[in-house]
Amino acid sequence: MRLLVTGGAGYVGSVCTTVLLEQGHDVVVVDDLSTGNADAVPSGADFVEGDIATVADDLLCGDGPRFDGVLHFGARSLVGESVEFPEKYWQGNVVTTLALLEAIRRSGTPRLVFSSTAATYGEPDSVPITEDATTRPTNPYGASKLAIDHAISSYARAHGLAATSLRYFNVAGAYGGAGENRVVETHLIPLVLQVALGARDHISVFGTDWPTKDGTAVRDYIHVKDLADAHVLALTKSESGRHGIYNLGSGEGFTVREVISACERVTGIPIAAVDAPRRAGDPAVLIASSSRAISELGWKPAHTDLDEIVADAWEFTRSLGDRLHALRRS
Repeated sequence: MRLLVTGGAGYVGSVCTTVLLEQGHDVVVVDDLSTGNADAVPSGADFVEGDIATVADDLLCGDGPRFDGVLHFGARSLVGESVEFPEKYWQGNVVTTLALLEAIRRSGTPRLVFSSTAATYGEPDSVPITEDATTRPTNPYGASKLAIDHAISSYARAHGLAATSLRYFNVAGAYGGAGENRVVETHLIPLVLQVALGARDHISVFGTDWPTKDGTAVRDYIHVKDLADAHVLALTKSESGRHGIYNLGSGEGFTVREVISACERVTGIPIAAVDAPRRAGDPAVLIASSSRAISELGWKPAHTDLDEIVADAWEFTRSLGDRLHALRRS
């Protein structure tokens, strides 16, 4: 298939592009490089630097060969920033995606896979979280992604678009030379690995009095390669006029202290950790139910061992050398 990947210079987008190329697809990546890295775009993909809202119509409706599908990763994704500057998320996520949806409609592009998020659920009533759980996001980031999900549903019903939203939990690991390397890093595993590299003094543990096995918060970690495989399946399993929504996680939770211990085992380096107060809005436990993705997409995570996930991330992080971003001291 000929596929357009938005945000393909970012973490998940670059890994998914790698997997698509391995499977023989023709891929065009568009990214404005506001948070992505040009050198993360896999060789073999055509790269267009530009704002999605500006270039989508030319790419999809222009005189060139038609696209068989779009995988939409391009978005702002920092929770704290979304609270401080919500306008960036309504404009950069929602308005931009509406422009993309219009280009998809006008061009007759038949398939869309959207990078959604577990943040659409907010604080869950129970775990594991299913797709039928109440959606009540606690920040503008999650709200913007939920708004896009609603827009996609209406386009699918009205215009016959075969659409899929994949709601990720905590993505980690690396694959094919692609991994996490952000200017502003907020994810636990790369932050802990930066401590191991000496790029940070310590890792902050936000909350030690949660109702969990060791008092720290529990999260579900999914390997980025498993995530990429789900996108490929979503392309092939999507149906015209239907918007499928699927959670993606390992179905297993690990505490913050368990993640730190895994990083110490993999790196062989002691990790300095400092206890800190809970952050407002952080739930105690977030674990996905991926049973719908397993039954309807035929997807099953193959890399659920936490040490394996950390080891892949560690290999990638060490390979960056002077290219490592986010060298802020904690």
